[in-house]
Amino acid sequence: MDPAANLDQSPTFGLETADLFDLPRPAADCRIVVAMSGGVDSSVVAALAHDTGAEVIGITLQLYDYGAATGRKGACCAGDDIRDARAVCDRLGIAHYVFDHESAFREDVVEQFADEYLAGRTPVPCIRCNMGPKFTDLFRMARELGADCLATGHYVRRIEAEGGPHLYRAVDPARDQSYFLYATTQEQLDYIRFPLGGLPKTQVRELAETAGLRNAAKPDSQDICFVPDGNYAKIVTKLRPEGRVPGEIVHAATGETLGEHKGIIHFTVGQRKGLEIGGQPEPLYVIGLDAESRQVRVGPKRMLAVESAALIETNRIGPIPDAPLTAKVRSLAKPVPVTLEGPLGEGASTTIRFGDPEFGVAPGQAAVIYAGERVVGGGWIDSTTSVAS
Repeated sequence: MDPAANLDQSPTFGLETADLFDLPRPAADCRIVVAMSGGVDSSVVAALAHDTGAEVIGITLQLYDYGAATGRKGACCAGDDIRDARAVCDRLGIAHYVFDHESAFREDVVEQFADEYLAGRTPVPCIRCNMGPKFTDLFRMARELGADCLATGHYVRRIEAEGGPHLYRAVDPARDQSYFLYATTQEQLDYIRFPLGGLPKTQVRELAETAGLRNAAKPDSQDICFVPDGNYAKIVTKLRPEGRVPGEIVHAATGETLGEHKGIIHFTVGQRKGLEIGGQPEPLYVIGLDAESRQVRVGPKRMLAVESAALIETNRIGPIPDAPLTAKVRSLAKPVPVTLEGPLGEGASTTIRFGDPEFGVAPGQAAVIYAGERVVGGGWIDSTTSVAS
């Protein structure tokens, strides 16, 4: 029996699915590769792709089976998720392939994550993953399979414009993932599609239920896939035991030693909790980390204020407009006004200057630059300049 025989009712609620994928020719002549994590978002993308009438192939990258190791569900690379992705493909009657990328993922993402924490920086592994195993490898695989496009479940919008497609924030601000995709190259953006960028999450779940997908009610993954319990220090110390070496907690203004810590991997810039140095006249925050001396430097909140940040390995998507720019320095931060000092893109280094003092800007994080709703590009924060300096 055809697995798709029960899909009598279109799951798209009147959506023009072909338009969502911006196919270059009639859908019946097209092939769409869908990156499938086993979650509801990528599963709905597969259902929408199937609804166009194109040939659809689902691909899952087995990156890091931490879910199986911990017994916790919800990690996007866990075995349960691969089974969910396969079940969705069976339901839709489309092909599904799993590729083992655990070795590359460990080297390019997990090992670097540990090294960054050990160096006193605050890594963003999801961006590294998108820059490496996800987009680079999936892009290549989709091309090799002769696909007309690669589709993912990310909540961003790809909008055609003069000179090529541009990247925009999702319509649903609570789901927007543009911060994690600033490093998308123009070549990748020409080929990748993001059909969920214009939909609210509530409608995506409705689409999943209507299509009869087994993971329609599956909870969203809230953590980094290889750290599903949020205990970053446990992963880092497993990979880099030297991260447990203790050191001093020092007041950044006075130089006074206030206590001892159990390893700088337990701290990030802007952190307040977990310092265990009571009896201070005002709340203290982590102002900086010195990996070489193993010092955690703390101070009052005003010492967190920075006026600029130096960016490295920058990427640009489309032209830089002659218009006000904003930047996000954390995924959940609100964009704030900035000016750009220097070139952006092709790996160049540049500096962003904040319109007002910005707090909690940590080396290792990414700064993503916007012109209104459009993603202009961004880069990795290499260093910051304090307002106090």
